[in-house]
Amino acid sequence: MRTFHVFNKMFFCFLFSFLMFPPATRAQSQVLGEVQFVGKTKADKTAGAWVDGQYLGYVAELKEDKKVLLLPGEHEIAVRQSGYTDFTQKVVVEPHKKVVVEVVMLKDPRSRLPKVTSQIKLRVKPERAAVFVDDAFVGTVSEFTGVGHGMLVSTGKHRIKIALAGYQTFETDVSLLPRQKITIKTALLPGSITQAGSSIKQE
Repeated sequence: MRTFHVFNKMFFCFLFSFLMFPPATRAQSQVLGEVQFVGKTKADKTAGAWVDGQYLGYVAELKEDKKVLLLPGEHEIAVRQSGYTDFTQKVVVEPHKKVVVEVVMLKDPRSRLPKVTSQIKLRVKPERAAVFVDDAFVGTVSEFTGVGHGMLVSTGKHRIKIALAGYQTFETDVSLLPRQKITIKTALLPGSITQAGSSIKQE
């Protein structure tokens, strides 16, 4: 009877270990490498990061529970910020090793703020979602939320997109008069990664 009890206990421990850490998960975690993003300036830290064409979030948040773990091999890094040229870099990820990507955003000399502008403020959840104006990435929701924060755009008609992997993309058209201020309020609906739209999955 004692032998049977010990056997049951061992079987339970094995089953618990199998369910909590499936073989495929354990095998994959043993080969993953990490890409760490580092930025010094506000423009660097708030820039949006893409890996292999997939938007992951803004630079400053990609750590701890949101750290970037990738399979070994070559990966394409792209970091974008409104008013700056794209920062791109190829990295080779090795198992159990960390690759540090030092993001340096450089001002785009072609970027010019229009003389007459309108303002768009956002009250959107999640605040880490990417914001696009006329298909151009302009930042994350958090940058245009709260007192003293807003997005300055030229007057006229614009297409606004807000997207994040795992959520359905929100899209709306706005027609703005000179110096007009508007607020867009919404909460992204959960969905498949395929429902986030092409904006955050750029080739």
